[in-house]
Amino acid sequence: MTVPADPSRDLRTALAHRLTAPGDPWRAAFETVPRHVFVPSFHEQAEDGRWVTITPENPRYWEAVYSDRALTTQIADGTPTSSSSQPSLMLEMLHALDMADGHRVLEVGTGTGYNAALLSHRLGDSRVTTMDVDPDLTGAATRRLGEAGHHPAVRVGDGAYGVPDRAPYDRIIATCGLPSVPWPWVEQACEGAVIVVPIGWGVARLTIHGDAAEGAFLPGGAYFMPRRADAPAPDFAGLERTEPRPSRTATPVDALRHLEFPLSLTMPGYRFCTWNREDDGTVEGLGLWTPDGSIARVHADGTVRQAGPRRLWEAVEELHRWFPDTAPARDSFGITVTSGRQWVWLGDPRGPGWDLPPVSGTGGRVR
Repeated sequence: MTVPADPSRDLRTALAHRLTAPGDPWRAAFETVPRHVFVPSFHEQAEDGRWVTITPENPRYWEAVYSDRALTTQIADGTPTSSSSQPSLMLEMLHALDMADGHRVLEVGTGTGYNAALLSHRLGDSRVTTMDVDPDLTGAATRRLGEAGHHPAVRVGDGAYGVPDRAPYDRIIATCGLPSVPWPWVEQACEGAVIVVPIGWGVARLTIHGDAAEGAFLPGGAYFMPRRADAPAPDFAGLERTEPRPSRTATPVDALRHLEFPLSLTMPGYRFCTWNREDDGTVEGLGLWTPDGSIARVHADGTVRQAGPRRLWEAVEELHRWFPDTAPARDSFGITVTSGRQWVWLGDPRGPGWDLPPVSGTGGRVR
């Protein structure tokens, strides 16, 4: 790719026109806000597993920054901890907010600051509040926002608490994955306000009515960096000390694959792995774990061992009974939030559903 002397202007215009139709209220923001200011470098994983840093000196940098790609921007102990989201997904979520001039918005998950800059371009700095739990991220984002000509309110703290001194909000958007909707957001929102939040491997859009919030999931899938929380490593060896039982799911790997979205709701932050034979790749075992320390392993002989606060494989088996062949589309699911309970439902709030776990605070309120 040949990069012109001033690469940003033409590249960001081209990206904006790929993403938006004429007349889209967000086209001007994507045309104007320079993504490279917020992503001065990013990381790519090589075939050998090493993370390689890509800077503007690399010929691939400019094309990647102004492509419709998510870019890893922070690595800690070999694990990605922050990213610049895929622009088309950002636009989908911004459209879901259905914002109007004069609205006040809270963004949870500042990250690079790019999304906050788009919001500030559309609404004006004084109407945008953005927060992140990581002071290094907010510090860098504040500098880059200033370089791009924007000065929204940037706060450091646990997003589960919101920012009460800047409330009330007409719109709330989260750019980090959560297990459920923090109740303080509902308390800090106006009547009729909209909340757009990634929950599990989907994005929910809720509207505030009285003392509750309710809405449906967007059709597309999404995976966001989870809200920061310490999680123990899975102790699969320790499972050998537990009592085995037979699995009631004949094809465990297939079950996990077609249940990915509902499992991401009922088991927030779940991960899984497989052990395969070296000669033919046959799956010998499947491991499953969640951040609360729950763990399960399904062996090739059909036995299950489980430990921790939850019996994970029983949750898989229950969902498999509901959806034995395939799970319904994401937008078939909805969510209702009240002060005492919130639950995901299929088709209707009074239909089949299950409760979501509360969002536990990390103790780091806003500052």
